[in-house]
Amino acid sequence: MTIEEKIYHNQEQFPEKVAVMSGNTSVTYSELWKRIVQSAVYFKSYKKLPQGSRVVVSASNEIEFVYTYFGLHLAGCICVPIDPQTNLIRLRRIIESADPSFYIGQILNADFDVTPFTALDYTFDDCNDISFADKNSIADLLYTTGTTGIPKGVALTYANEEAAAININSFIGNTAADVELLALPVSHSFGLGRLRCVLYVGGTLDLLGSFANMKKFYGEILNRQITGFGMVPANWAYIKKLSERKIGEFASQIKYIEIGSAFMPLEDKKMLMELLPDTRICMHYGLTEASRSSFMEFHTDRMYLDSIGKPSPNVDIKIFDEQGVEVKDGMEGEICVKGTHVCYNYWGEIESDFSENFNDGYFKTGDWGIKDKDGYIFLKSRKKELINVGGKKVSPIEVEEVLNKIDGIKESVCIGIPDPKGILGEVVKAYIVSEDEMVFTSIIKFMTNKLESYKIPVAIERIDAIPKTSSGKIQRLILRENAIT
Repeated sequence: MTIEEKIYHNQEQFPEKVAVMSGNTSVTYSELWKRIVQSAVYFKSYKKLPQGSRVVVSASNEIEFVYTYFGLHLAGCICVPIDPQTNLIRLRRIIESADPSFYIGQILNADFDVTPFTALDYTFDDCNDISFADKNSIADLLYTTGTTGIPKGVALTYANEEAAAININSFIGNTAADVELLALPVSHSFGLGRLRCVLYVGGTLDLLGSFANMKKFYGEILNRQITGFGMVPANWAYIKKLSERKIGEFASQIKYIEIGSAFMPLEDKKMLMELLPDTRICMHYGLTEASRSSFMEFHTDRMYLDSIGKPSPNVDIKIFDEQGVEVKDGMEGEICVKGTHVCYNYWGEIESDFSENFNDGYFKTGDWGIKDKDGYIFLKSRKKELINVGGKKVSPIEVEEVLNKIDGIKESVCIGIPDPKGILGEVVKAYIVSEDEMVFTSIIKFMTNKLESYKIPVAIERIDAIPKTSSGKIQRLILRENAIT
Protein backbone atom coordinates (compact mmCIF):
# COMPACT_ATOMS: atom_id res chain seq x y z
CA MET A 1 0.00 0.00 0.00
CA THR A 2 1.04 3.62 -0.41
CA ILE A 3 2.52 5.65 2.45
CA GLU A 4 -0.81 7.51 2.66
CA GLU A 5 -2.72 4.24 3.06
CA LYS A 6 -0.38 3.24 5.90
CA ILE A 7 -0.99 6.55 7.66
CA TYR A 8 -4.74 5.95 7.26
CA HIS A 9 -4.44 2.49 8.85
CA ASN A 10 -2.20 3.85 11.60
CA GLN A 11 -4.80 6.45 12.54
CA GLU A 12 -7.39 3.66 12.76
CA GLN A 13 -5.11 1.53 14.93
CA PHE A 14 -3.90 4.22 17.35
CA PRO A 15 -5.80 7.48 16.70
CA GLU A 16 -4.63 9.25 19.87
CA LYS A 17 -0.94 8.47 19.46
CA VAL A 18 1.26 11.47 18.64
CA ALA A 19 2.37 11.30 15.01
CA VAL A 20 4.25 14.58 14.57
CA MET A 21 5.69 17.13 16.98
CA SER A 22 7.01 20.56 16.09
CA GLY A 23 7.91 23.00 18.85
CA ASN A 24 4.91 23.23 21.17
CA THR A 25 2.56 21.60 18.65
CA SER A 26 1.74 17.90 18.79
CA VAL A 27 -0.55 16.19 16.29
CA THR A 28 -2.09 12.75 16.78
CA TYR A 29 -2.48 10.27 13.95
CA SER A 30 -6.20 11.02 13.88
CA GLU A 31 -5.53 14.77 13.60
CA LEU A 32 -2.77 14.23 11.05
CA TRP A 33 -5.04 12.19 8.80
CA LYS A 34 -7.82 14.80 9.05
CA ARG A 35 -5.40 17.55 8.01
CA ILE A 36 -4.07 15.49 5.11
CA VAL A 37 -7.61 14.87 3.85
CA GLN A 38 -8.56 18.53 4.23
CA SER A 39 -5.41 19.48 2.33
CA ALA A 40 -6.31 17.03 -0.46
CA VAL A 41 -9.85 18.40 -0.72
CA TYR A 42 -8.45 21.93 -0.94
CA PHE A 43 -6.17 21.08 -3.86
CA LYS A 44 -8.68 18.89 -5.64
CA SER A 45 -11.96 20.73 -5.12
CA TYR A 46 -11.04 24.34 -4.39
CA LYS A 47 -7.91 24.77 -6.51
CA LYS A 48 -9.29 22.23 -9.01
CA LEU A 49 -5.83 20.88 -9.78
CA PRO A 50 -6.19 18.01 -12.27
CA GLN A 51 -4.58 14.60 -11.76
CA GLY A 52 -0.85 14.70 -12.38
CA SER A 53 -0.46 18.44 -11.74
CA ARG A 54 3.04 19.30 -10.54
CA VAL A 55 3.12 21.45 -7.43
CA VAL A 56 6.34 23.04 -6.15
CA VAL A 57 6.48 22.97 -2.35
CA SER A 58 8.97 24.71 -0.11
CA ALA A 59 10.22 21.69 1.82
CA SER A 60 10.89 23.08 5.28
CA ASN A 61 10.74 21.22 8.59
CA GLU A 62 7.32 22.61 9.41
CA ILE A 63 4.29 20.59 10.31
CA GLU A 64 2.35 22.30 7.50
CA PHE A 65 4.73 20.76 4.99
CA VAL A 66 3.71 17.29 6.20
CA TYR A 67 0.00 18.05 5.67
CA THR A 68 0.67 19.56 2.26
CA TYR A 69 3.02 16.84 1.04
CA PHE A 70 0.70 13.93 1.76
CA GLY A 71 -2.39 15.99 0.86
CA LEU A 72 -1.03 16.61 -2.63
CA HIS A 73 -0.51 12.87 -3.06
CA LEU A 74 -4.04 12.15 -1.91
CA ALA A 75 -5.31 14.72 -4.42
CA GLY A 76 -3.48 12.94 -7.24
CA CYS A 77 -0.88 15.68 -7.72
CA ILE A 78 2.87 15.27 -8.14
CA CYS A 79 4.87 16.95 -5.40
CA VAL A 80 8.07 18.81 -6.31
CA PRO A 81 9.84 19.49 -2.97
CA ILE A 82 12.57 22.12 -3.13
CA ASP A 83 14.97 23.73 -0.70
CA PRO A 84 13.42 27.04 0.49
CA GLN A 85 16.76 28.74 -0.23
CA THR A 86 17.20 27.33 -3.73
CA ASN A 87 19.15 29.80 -5.87
CA LEU A 88 17.26 31.53 -8.66
CA ILE A 89 19.14 29.84 -11.53
CA ARG A 90 18.42 26.34 -10.21
CA LEU A 91 14.86 27.31 -9.35
CA ARG A 92 14.17 28.50 -12.89
CA ARG A 93 15.62 25.29 -14.33
CA ILE A 94 13.37 23.18 -12.10
CA ILE A 95 10.32 25.24 -13.05
CA GLU A 96 11.17 24.98 -16.74
CA SER A 97 11.43 21.22 -16.41
CA ALA A 98 8.48 20.49 -14.09
CA ASP A 99 6.05 23.09 -15.51
CA PRO A 100 4.22 23.38 -12.16
CA SER A 101 0.63 24.57 -11.67
CA PHE A 102 1.04 25.95 -8.16
CA TYR A 103 3.72 27.11 -5.69
CA ILE A 104 3.42 26.67 -1.92
CA GLY A 105 5.43 27.77 1.13
CA GLN A 106 8.23 30.29 1.43
CA ILE A 107 10.68 30.30 -1.48
CA LEU A 108 13.21 33.01 -0.77
CA ASN A 109 14.47 33.61 -4.31
CA ALA A 110 11.14 33.34 -6.10
CA ASP A 111 10.33 36.03 -8.63
CA PHE A 112 6.73 34.80 -8.94
CA ASP A 113 3.67 34.44 -6.68
CA VAL A 114 3.95 31.78 -3.96
CA THR A 115 1.06 30.83 -1.68
CA PRO A 116 2.27 30.58 1.95
CA PHE A 117 1.29 27.55 4.04
CA THR A 118 -0.72 29.87 6.30
CA ALA A 119 -2.96 30.85 3.38
CA LEU A 120 -4.08 27.28 2.65
CA ASP A 121 -7.70 26.65 3.67
CA TYR A 122 -7.97 23.38 5.61
CA THR A 123 -11.58 23.81 6.74
CA PHE A 124 -13.11 21.51 4.15
CA ASP A 125 -14.98 18.47 5.47
CA ASP A 126 -16.34 17.01 2.24
CA CYS A 127 -13.99 14.13 1.47
CA ASN A 128 -16.24 11.81 -0.54
CA ASP A 129 -14.07 12.13 -3.63
CA ILE A 130 -10.79 11.09 -1.97
CA SER A 131 -9.11 7.85 -3.03
CA PHE A 132 -5.63 6.38 -2.80
CA ALA A 133 -3.31 6.67 -5.76
CA ASP A 134 -2.35 3.91 -8.15
CA LYS A 135 0.98 2.61 -6.86
CA ASN A 136 2.54 2.89 -10.30
CA SER A 137 1.71 6.57 -10.75
CA ILE A 138 4.27 9.29 -9.99
CA ALA A 139 4.26 10.67 -6.45
CA ASP A 140 7.27 12.99 -6.43
CA LEU A 141 9.77 14.73 -8.66
CA LEU A 142 13.04 15.07 -6.77
CA TYR A 143 15.62 17.15 -8.58
CA THR A 144 19.16 15.93 -8.18
CA THR A 145 21.66 18.21 -6.51
CA GLY A 146 24.16 17.58 -9.27
CA THR A 147 27.73 18.80 -9.46
CA THR A 148 27.39 20.79 -12.64
CA GLY A 149 24.87 21.18 -15.40
CA ILE A 150 21.08 20.99 -15.37
CA PRO A 151 19.47 19.05 -12.48
CA LYS A 152 17.48 15.95 -13.43
CA GLY A 153 13.95 15.38 -12.20
CA VAL A 154 13.84 11.91 -10.69
CA ALA A 155 10.29 10.56 -11.01
CA LEU A 156 9.46 8.36 -8.02
CA THR A 157 6.27 6.33 -7.95
CA TYR A 158 4.28 5.41 -4.86
CA ALA A 159 5.61 1.87 -5.28
CA ASN A 160 9.21 3.17 -5.37
CA GLU A 161 8.73 5.11 -2.15
CA GLU A 162 6.93 2.33 -0.32
CA ALA A 163 9.60 -0.20 -1.33
CA ALA A 164 12.35 2.12 -0.07
CA ALA A 165 10.53 2.61 3.27
CA ILE A 166 10.12 -1.15 3.71
CA ASN A 167 13.78 -1.82 2.87
CA ILE A 168 15.08 0.90 5.21
CA ASN A 169 12.82 -0.02 8.12
CA SER A 170 13.72 -3.69 7.69
CA PHE A 171 17.44 -3.01 8.00
CA ILE A 172 17.35 -0.40 10.75
CA GLY A 173 14.59 -2.14 12.68
CA ASN A 174 12.18 0.79 12.99
CA THR A 175 8.91 0.16 14.84
CA ALA A 176 5.87 2.08 16.05
CA ALA A 177 7.66 2.59 19.37
CA ASP A 178 10.28 4.87 17.80
CA VAL A 179 10.43 8.60 18.43
CA GLU A 180 12.69 10.12 15.79
CA LEU A 181 14.29 13.55 15.74
CA LEU A 182 14.29 14.86 12.17
CA ALA A 183 16.84 17.64 11.68
CA LEU A 184 17.72 16.76 8.08
CA PRO A 185 16.30 18.90 5.26
CA VAL A 186 13.16 17.31 3.83
CA SER A 187 13.96 18.84 0.44
CA HIS A 188 16.42 15.99 -0.14
CA SER A 189 15.90 12.26 -0.52
CA PHE A 190 17.48 11.39 2.85
CA GLY A 191 15.33 13.61 5.08
CA LEU A 192 12.15 13.03 3.10
CA GLY A 193 12.79 9.29 3.27
CA ARG A 194 13.12 9.45 7.06
CA LEU A 195 9.75 11.24 7.27
CA ARG A 196 8.09 8.51 5.22
CA CYS A 197 9.79 5.68 7.12
CA VAL A 198 8.67 6.84 10.57
CA LEU A 199 5.05 7.50 9.60
CA TYR A 200 4.91 4.21 7.65
CA VAL A 201 5.55 2.15 10.79
CA GLY A 202 3.41 4.36 13.03
CA GLY A 203 6.25 6.00 14.95
CA THR A 204 6.46 9.58 16.22
CA LEU A 205 8.35 12.30 14.35
CA ASP A 206 9.88 15.32 16.11
CA LEU A 207 10.61 18.06 13.57
CA LEU A 208 13.74 20.05 14.38
CA GLY A 209 14.81 22.81 12.01
CA SER A 210 18.48 21.82 11.85
CA PHE A 211 21.50 20.75 13.91
CA ALA A 212 22.57 24.37 14.39
CA ASN A 213 21.50 24.68 18.06
CA MET A 214 23.21 21.99 20.15
CA LYS A 215 21.36 22.97 23.31
CA LYS A 216 18.06 22.48 21.55
CA PHE A 217 19.28 19.26 19.89
CA TYR A 218 20.18 17.60 23.19
CA GLY A 219 17.16 19.12 24.91
CA GLU A 220 14.87 17.47 22.38
CA ILE A 221 16.63 14.12 22.78
CA LEU A 222 16.18 14.31 26.55
CA ASN A 223 12.69 15.78 26.81
CA ARG A 224 11.09 13.91 23.92
CA GLN A 225 12.77 10.60 24.75
CA ILE A 226 14.18 10.38 21.24
CA THR A 227 15.14 6.86 20.14
CA GLY A 228 16.86 7.70 16.86
CA PHE A 229 17.78 10.25 14.21
CA GLY A 230 19.43 10.61 10.83
CA MET A 231 22.49 12.69 9.98
CA VAL A 232 25.15 13.25 7.34
CA PRO A 233 28.87 13.09 8.23
CA ALA A 234 29.10 16.91 8.23
CA ASN A 235 26.40 16.97 10.95
CA TRP A 236 28.46 14.62 13.11
CA ALA A 237 31.58 16.74 12.60
CA TYR A 238 29.58 19.75 13.86
CA ILE A 239 28.09 17.84 16.81
CA LYS A 240 31.52 16.54 17.79
CA LYS A 241 33.14 19.97 17.50
CA LEU A 242 30.58 21.74 19.70
CA SER A 243 29.74 19.04 22.22
CA GLU A 244 32.59 16.52 22.01
CA ARG A 245 31.48 13.25 23.66
CA LYS A 246 28.12 14.37 25.05
CA ILE A 247 26.11 12.12 22.72
CA GLY A 248 27.48 9.22 24.76
CA GLU A 249 25.29 10.30 27.68
CA PHE A 250 22.31 9.00 25.71
CA ALA A 251 23.85 5.63 24.83
CA SER A 252 21.14 3.65 26.61
CA GLN A 253 18.35 5.70 25.01
CA ILE A 254 19.34 6.03 21.33
CA LYS A 255 18.33 2.86 19.54
CA TYR A 256 19.48 3.78 16.04
CA ILE A 257 21.20 6.39 13.89
CA GLU A 258 21.10 6.46 10.10
CA ILE A 259 24.04 8.10 8.33
CA GLY A 260 24.46 8.78 4.63
CA SER A 261 25.04 11.08 1.68
CA ALA A 262 28.83 11.48 1.92
CA PHE A 263 32.16 9.94 2.96
CA MET A 264 32.80 9.58 6.70
CA PRO A 265 36.33 9.32 8.15
CA LEU A 266 37.20 6.01 9.83
CA GLU A 267 38.08 7.71 13.11
CA ASP A 268 34.59 9.24 13.29
CA LYS A 269 33.02 5.83 12.78
CA LYS A 270 35.12 4.35 15.56
CA MET A 271 34.33 7.22 17.90
CA LEU A 272 30.60 6.73 17.42
CA MET A 273 31.00 3.00 18.06
CA GLU A 274 32.80 3.72 21.30
CA LEU A 275 30.27 6.32 22.50
CA LEU A 276 27.20 4.29 21.47
CA PRO A 277 28.10 0.62 21.97
CA ASP A 278 24.52 -0.68 21.84
CA THR A 279 23.11 1.63 19.15
CA ARG A 280 22.45 0.39 15.61
CA ILE A 281 24.64 2.85 13.70
CA CYS A 282 23.57 2.31 10.11
CA MET A 283 25.26 3.92 7.12
CA HIS A 284 23.68 3.75 3.70
CA TYR A 285 24.75 4.07 0.11
CA GLY A 286 22.28 5.19 -2.53
CA LEU A 287 21.16 7.78 -5.00
CA THR A 288 18.02 9.84 -5.42
CA GLU A 289 17.20 7.34 -8.18
CA ALA A 290 17.73 4.32 -5.92
CA SER A 291 17.41 5.32 -2.27
CA ARG A 292 19.46 3.37 0.27
CA SER A 293 20.58 0.55 -2.02
CA SER A 294 23.10 -0.82 0.47
CA PHE A 295 23.63 -0.65 4.21
CA MET A 296 26.26 -1.42 6.79
CA GLU A 297 25.99 -1.39 10.58
CA PHE A 298 29.13 -0.21 12.35
CA HIS A 299 29.19 -2.79 15.15
CA THR A 300 28.10 -5.81 13.11
CA ASP A 301 30.33 -4.90 10.17
CA ARG A 302 33.26 -3.60 12.22
CA MET A 303 35.71 -5.47 9.98
CA TYR A 304 34.30 -3.74 6.90
CA LEU A 305 34.03 -0.12 7.98
CA ASP A 306 35.69 1.00 4.75
CA SER A 307 32.92 -0.61 2.69
CA ILE A 308 29.41 0.57 1.84
CA GLY A 309 28.06 -2.69 3.24
CA LYS A 310 25.85 -5.22 1.51
CA PRO A 311 22.69 -4.81 -0.58
CA SER A 312 19.69 -3.61 1.43
CA PRO A 313 16.79 -6.01 2.03
CA ASN A 314 14.96 -6.78 -1.26
CA VAL A 315 17.79 -5.23 -3.31
CA ASP A 316 20.33 -6.90 -5.59
CA ILE A 317 23.63 -5.34 -6.67
CA LYS A 318 25.98 -6.49 -9.41
CA ILE A 319 29.26 -5.12 -10.75
CA PHE A 320 29.57 -4.76 -14.54
CA ASP A 321 32.58 -3.79 -16.64
CA GLU A 322 32.54 -1.08 -19.30
CA GLN A 323 31.28 -3.60 -21.87
CA GLY A 324 28.29 -4.44 -19.65
CA VAL A 325 29.58 -7.86 -18.60
CA GLU A 326 29.30 -8.90 -14.94
CA VAL A 327 32.75 -9.20 -13.36
CA LYS A 328 34.02 -11.69 -10.83
CA ASP A 329 34.29 -10.91 -7.12
CA GLY A 330 37.21 -8.59 -6.40
CA MET A 331 37.23 -7.00 -9.85
CA GLU A 332 36.38 -3.34 -10.42
CA GLY A 333 33.38 -2.17 -12.39
CA GLU A 334 30.22 -0.09 -12.28
CA ILE A 335 27.88 -0.64 -9.34
CA CYS A 336 24.43 -1.54 -10.71
CA VAL A 337 21.27 -1.87 -8.62
CA LYS A 338 18.01 -3.77 -9.00
CA GLY A 339 14.89 -3.43 -6.86
CA THR A 340 11.38 -1.98 -6.69
CA HIS A 341 12.85 1.14 -5.05
CA VAL A 342 14.63 2.16 -8.28
CA CYS A 343 13.02 5.24 -9.84
CA TYR A 344 10.44 5.06 -12.60
CA ASN A 345 12.02 7.55 -14.97
CA TYR A 346 13.65 10.93 -15.41
CA TRP A 347 10.98 13.56 -15.91
CA GLY A 348 10.52 14.40 -19.57
CA GLU A 349 12.44 11.40 -20.90
CA ILE A 350 10.72 8.75 -22.99
CA GLU A 351 11.05 5.15 -21.83
CA SER A 352 13.47 4.21 -24.61
CA ASP A 353 15.88 6.93 -23.46
CA PHE A 354 15.58 5.95 -19.79
CA SER A 355 16.21 2.29 -20.60
CA GLU A 356 19.78 3.25 -21.51
CA ASN A 357 20.39 3.72 -17.77
CA PHE A 358 19.94 -0.03 -17.22
CA ASN A 359 22.00 -3.12 -17.89
CA ASP A 360 20.00 -6.35 -17.88
CA GLY A 361 17.43 -4.81 -15.52
CA TYR A 362 20.06 -3.27 -13.21
CA PHE A 363 20.21 0.53 -12.83
CA LYS A 364 23.65 1.90 -13.69
CA THR A 365 24.62 4.13 -10.76
CA GLY A 366 27.64 5.73 -12.38
CA ASP A 367 29.70 4.65 -9.35
CA TRP A 368 32.80 2.49 -9.67
CA GLY A 369 33.47 -0.21 -7.09
CA ILE A 370 34.24 -3.78 -6.09
CA LYS A 371 32.21 -6.58 -4.49
CA ASP A 372 34.22 -9.07 -2.45
CA LYS A 373 33.55 -12.78 -1.96
CA ASP A 374 31.51 -12.07 1.19
CA GLY A 375 29.19 -9.68 -0.64
CA TYR A 376 30.58 -6.43 0.79
CA ILE A 377 30.80 -3.57 -1.68
CA PHE A 378 33.66 -1.07 -1.76
CA LEU A 379 33.12 2.28 -3.45
CA LYS A 380 36.04 3.56 -5.50
CA SER A 381 34.74 6.67 -7.24
CA ARG A 382 32.12 8.12 -9.52
CA LYS A 383 32.73 6.52 -12.90
CA LYS A 384 33.08 9.91 -14.59
CA GLU A 385 35.48 11.05 -11.84
CA LEU A 386 37.94 8.17 -12.37
CA ILE A 387 41.32 9.40 -13.53
CA ASN A 388 42.69 7.59 -16.58
CA VAL A 389 46.47 7.62 -16.27
CA GLY A 390 47.89 5.92 -19.33
CA GLY A 391 44.97 3.49 -19.44
CA LYS A 392 45.14 2.74 -15.71
CA LYS A 393 42.08 3.78 -13.67
CA VAL A 394 42.81 5.81 -10.52
CA SER A 395 40.20 6.37 -7.85
CA PRO A 396 40.50 9.91 -6.44
CA ILE A 397 39.19 8.61 -3.09
CA GLU A 398 42.16 6.26 -2.75
CA VAL A 399 44.64 9.13 -3.25
CA GLU A 400 42.70 11.44 -0.93
CA GLU A 401 42.78 8.88 1.89
CA VAL A 402 46.58 8.98 1.86
CA LEU A 403 46.76 12.77 1.56
CA ASN A 404 44.43 13.21 4.53
CA LYS A 405 46.84 11.31 6.77
CA ILE A 406 49.51 13.99 6.33
CA ASP A 407 49.87 16.34 9.30
CA GLY A 408 48.63 19.80 8.43
CA ILE A 409 46.22 18.72 5.69
CA LYS A 410 42.64 19.14 6.86
CA GLU A 411 41.02 17.90 3.68
CA SER A 412 41.89 17.07 0.11
CA VAL A 413 40.33 16.35 -3.25
CA CYS A 414 41.87 14.89 -6.40
CA ILE A 415 40.96 15.22 -10.06
CA GLY A 416 42.38 14.26 -13.42
CA ILE A 417 43.99 16.91 -15.62
CA PRO A 418 45.57 16.64 -19.08
CA ASP A 419 49.15 15.37 -18.86
CA PRO A 420 51.39 18.42 -19.46
CA LYS A 421 53.88 16.13 -21.20
CA GLY A 422 51.19 14.76 -23.51
CA ILE A 423 52.13 11.15 -22.78
CA LEU A 424 49.69 9.65 -20.25
CA GLY A 425 46.51 11.38 -21.29
CA GLU A 426 45.65 12.32 -17.72
CA VAL A 427 47.58 12.74 -14.49
CA VAL A 428 46.48 13.33 -10.89
CA LYS A 429 46.14 16.82 -9.47
CA ALA A 430 45.42 17.34 -5.75
CA TYR A 431 43.77 20.27 -4.00
CA ILE A 432 44.47 20.55 -0.29
CA VAL A 433 43.02 22.59 2.55
CA SER A 434 45.63 23.51 5.16
CA GLU A 435 46.38 26.42 7.45
CA ASP A 436 50.08 26.34 6.63
CA GLU A 437 51.93 26.23 3.35
CA MET A 438 52.79 22.64 2.51
CA VAL A 439 56.01 21.67 0.78
CA PHE A 440 55.34 19.72 -2.41
CA THR A 441 58.36 17.47 -2.05
CA SER A 442 57.48 16.50 1.54
CA ILE A 443 53.96 15.54 0.46
CA ILE A 444 55.28 13.40 -2.39
CA LYS A 445 57.84 11.79 -0.07
CA PHE A 446 55.07 10.81 2.38
CA MET A 447 52.99 9.25 -0.41
CA THR A 448 55.85 7.31 -1.99
CA ASN A 449 55.56 3.56 -1.30
CA LYS A 450 52.01 4.08 -0.03
CA LEU A 451 50.62 4.32 -3.57
CA GLU A 452 51.71 3.20 -7.01
CA SER A 453 53.77 5.88 -8.71
CA TYR A 454 51.11 6.71 -11.34
CA LYS A 455 48.61 7.52 -8.54
CA ILE A 456 50.82 10.16 -6.91
CA PRO A 457 49.80 13.75 -7.78
CA VAL A 458 52.00 15.63 -10.22
CA ALA A 459 50.43 18.94 -9.18
CA ILE A 460 49.20 20.15 -5.79
CA GLU A 461 47.27 23.36 -5.17
CA ARG A 462 46.30 24.85 -1.81
CA ILE A 463 42.71 26.18 -1.63
CA ASP A 464 40.60 27.69 1.14
CA ALA A 465 37.67 25.28 0.87
CA ILE A 466 36.60 22.31 -1.20
CA PRO A 467 33.38 22.84 -3.18
CA LYS A 468 30.57 20.63 -1.90
CA THR A 469 26.84 20.20 -2.30
CA SER A 470 24.49 21.11 0.55
CA SER A 471 24.52 17.45 1.63
CA GLY A 472 28.32 17.38 1.83
CA LYS A 473 29.21 15.64 -1.44
CA ILE A 474 32.49 16.80 -2.99
CA GLN A 475 32.02 18.51 -6.36
CA ARG A 476 35.11 17.22 -8.14
CA LEU A 477 33.74 18.03 -11.57
CA ILE A 478 33.62 21.75 -10.79
CA LEU A 479 37.35 21.70 -9.95
CA ARG A 480 38.03 19.59 -13.03
CA GLU A 481 36.21 22.01 -15.34
CA ASN A 482 38.01 25.01 -13.83
CA ALA A 483 41.38 23.28 -14.09
CA ILE A 484 40.89 22.41 -17.76
CA THR A 485 39.47 25.79 -18.78
